[in-house]
Amino acid sequence: MVKNLLSKIENELKAGLQAALKSAVAKGNLILDEFPDEITVEVPREKEHGDYATNLALVLASRAKMAPRKLAEIIVEELELDFVEKAHIAGPGFINFLFRKDWLYDNLRLINELGDHYGELDYGKGERVQIEFVSANPTGPLHVGHSRGAVVGDILARIMETAGYDVSKEYYINDAGNQMEILGQSTLLRYREALGEDIVMPENVYAGDYVKEIANGLIEKHGESLLDKPEGEQLEISTEYAYQSMLDNIKNDLAVFGIEFDSWFSERKLHPDKIEEAIAVLKEKGYIYEKEDAIWFAATEFGDDKDRVIIKSDGAPTYLAADMAYHLDKLERGFAKLINVWGADHHGYIPRMKAVVEAFGYDRDTLEVIVVQMVTLLRDGKKVPMSKRAGSFVTMQEVNEEVGIDAARYFYIMRSTDSHFDFDLDLAKEESANNPVYYVQYAHARIHSILANIEQDFTEEGADLTVLTDEAEIDLMKLLAYFPEEVKLSAASREPHHITSYASELATAFHGFYNNCRVITEDDELSRARLYLVRAARQVFKNVLNLLGITAPDQM
Repeated sequence: MVKNLLSKIENELKAGLQAALKSAVAKGNLILDEFPDEITVEVPREKEHGDYATNLALVLASRAKMAPRKLAEIIVEELELDFVEKAHIAGPGFINFLFRKDWLYDNLRLINELGDHYGELDYGKGERVQIEFVSANPTGPLHVGHSRGAVVGDILARIMETAGYDVSKEYYINDAGNQMEILGQSTLLRYREALGEDIVMPENVYAGDYVKEIANGLIEKHGESLLDKPEGEQLEISTEYAYQSMLDNIKNDLAVFGIEFDSWFSERKLHPDKIEEAIAVLKEKGYIYEKEDAIWFAATEFGDDKDRVIIKSDGAPTYLAADMAYHLDKLERGFAKLINVWGADHHGYIPRMKAVVEAFGYDRDTLEVIVVQMVTLLRDGKKVPMSKRAGSFVTMQEVNEEVGIDAARYFYIMRSTDSHFDFDLDLAKEESANNPVYYVQYAHARIHSILANIEQDFTEEGADLTVLTDEAEIDLMKLLAYFPEEVKLSAASREPHHITSYASELATAFHGFYNNCRVITEDDELSRARLYLVRAARQVFKNVLNLLGITAPDQM
């Protein structure tokens, strides 16, 4: 079954253009030394220019030694495609195509036939992809920066799964570094303070009130018994309790946010065996050497700006050593693509990790890194101050509770990941067309209202869709047809924000249709056709919102 009708038509258009060139050459009307391997066709920005356009004549003009417009005329003359109603030449030689409307009616039937599966594709061909995201140190609550990365990773995974990839979502737990001991020390000091000791907190500890909450939990579990144990044992117990408490907090926050992982990978599993294995692999390949009592990775051989220390002179591994071992483990699990979603502060780390992947013998582009820029929270047009509970940032939980899960997910994904994002909390709570998530969800609720008021014995069964000729109807049908293509393009580009842009455009098209075309009219044939269109629109809104992990409300 065809799952993407627009893509099918696009391919037929490209094939038709190739056939037109070959026919013109065969008739002696055109001289070409070779035919193009790929023909570019695209949807014009202005709908007045038709359904599709190509710059083929401009691309081939010099090779054909012919003016672009003249070449365009020859191509149009030779073109034989039943679904093309009109082909006209514009500007210096662009060819614009207007399709017959039959394909739009066929696509409505496809939507109502596929239902929840409309938009699912075979584009990824089952390629195994791992997306690693969030991966925040379990030393404090998740904040708004983590929130944006979490939504980007989760929705990208949903998109790629829908496009036909075999996706695994992973959280890498940094639970083996010095930061864990600091968390344990911070908790132990707050534990002693809560039990009456006069404590002066050092500068390097975690100062948020959440540490006091963990310490209170430690008291509930152990009472004052830790004070009777040796200091080393106190710290060990405190560290492990704080770690598990913080990890549970992170897992709960993500679950509430609609984000579940297929696997949680502990850094502890890498020490020391996997790190030693990774170093041995690279040493055998000749990319490891010793200097100044340290062990170095020859990263410059793979495009990095300098070689990197992986084992320090005191024998301790660097962060890079653990990351080497972790990525070797990923590669050995058989993923064709590794996609890491990182914060903006990790941008400089990309070349060395690509160097590591290449040094292990894989294409460096096996690793893809999506860098997510910072989020600034605004209330009343002013930057929101830091959170008392977290100590230096506003938490994921605080934002979600204020604006709601749906609004938070939608807003975090509205902009390209490489652009800084100002999150307007007031706008996210506003119940008006100005609020983009409300605007989209209201379209779905409006459709439900329409269908709920239809007389019980009235049905769209057997509707003659050819009566749908109004401009607003055509615009809506085209947007519905574009959905599978948007899924494909978003998956291929790894840019999930395109789906929110599409959702907004679809809502605009539906609201325009609703304001211009009464669904139930005195003409039963037209009413049945419009009802068929409305049901198809509801299905696509549902599928889009599901892709974004957002509810599709029946009323608002």
